[in-house]
Amino acid sequence: MVVKTANLSQKKDLMVVFKDLEKDPVVSRFYEAISTLQLSDYADFVGALYKTKTTNWSEYLLSAVLSLENCCVEYASELHTLPELIQKGAEYELDILSEMALVSSDDFGFRNYIAGYDIKQIDFKKEYFDRLDNIGKYGFGDFAKFNMFRFSMDDRNEKGFVLKPVKYPDPVLFKDLIGYERPRNEIIHNTKILLSGHLASNVLLYGDAGTGKSATVKAIANEYAKEGLRLIELGKEELHLLPKLLDLLSGNPLKFILFVDDLSFQDNDDNFSALKAVLEGSVSVRSKNTVIYATSNRRHIVRETFSSREGDEIHRQDSMQETISLSERFGIKVYFEKPKKDLYLDIVYGLAKQYNLDMSEKELALKAEQFALRKAGRSARAARQLVEQLSANIGGDE
Repeated sequence: MVVKTANLSQKKDLMVVFKDLEKDPVVSRFYEAISTLQLSDYADFVGALYKTKTTNWSEYLLSAVLSLENCCVEYASELHTLPELIQKGAEYELDILSEMALVSSDDFGFRNYIAGYDIKQIDFKKEYFDRLDNIGKYGFGDFAKFNMFRFSMDDRNEKGFVLKPVKYPDPVLFKDLIGYERPRNEIIHNTKILLSGHLASNVLLYGDAGTGKSATVKAIANEYAKEGLRLIELGKEELHLLPKLLDLLSGNPLKFILFVDDLSFQDNDDNFSALKAVLEGSVSVRSKNTVIYATSNRRHIVRETFSSREGDEIHRQDSMQETISLSERFGIKVYFEKPKKDLYLDIVYGLAKQYNLDMSEKELALKAEQFALRKAGRSARAARQLVEQLSANIGGDE
């Protein structure tokens, strides 16, 4: 057993293609443990593994290998064949990693030490090259681990922003959404065009508050994550960085929804011009792997006042047309209207079944109408809030 770990300790220093694995907090501690064979280093390794919410070392190492950004990923992303030397190097190192994945807690020789971990036989070469062949579905780096991201401005980064993975995204799926099949199907159809590698349309989802516009976009991202779809949410104040984000994503084999929720502008907003340029008229060619899905309670997005209509501009009519034109630059506009009584009750009944709520439709209808009055109208959001309160025994009459 000591010979086995000592041999692997020497081999880890030969890594080239997968050298950056040493930056992984668990893998680096494993390397240290097989080098020193000290109990304290072994304990650090096992403790780091436990913190990742797994006890299986083999599966963890495979996940680290599959999500690593290296030269193989760069070639695969650009649909290039791996050079023979890199191919052979990767195969050799994957064999070493397969050996490392089978190092058990017993191989360290610490008798009567209780903290152990699990291992399993995995064909690292098969798994890795299958991932490269299908990189357009799996992605790499954090894109291989997460399907939703939050765009965040960061002056410390040379790009001016970072993409932060959403570790606990809203898990909403199509089965959770009731009603609005026609507008939802229109957006799904457009998303399938994106996933097929063709040029899809940017979409404006507009209409009454609480009708499920945002939930629809998130459900689409969840449903098609396994087909290579990722969602990146941006705030309105971050839109001036859109061109840089598009440049970053242009060479990525995955497909992206750039999601802007609750979009609206005041007059003379710099971000208005930034979004307008990206939607149409920018110097850059539109990418086939990105679309912008924006939600708004306003069809025309830009807030107007009577004073702004009067103004003191000589060509005021031209300026008014410019503010209205932004929504026209979206290839598809989908309207979500406030539900009529029948649809509202259908949503309530459907959600009640999902929550296993034991209540008659007659009683549910009465409570639903009372709740809608307190919420200033019927909406899908009001229906969900009611059912959640009832299922939690908070009561719908308070």
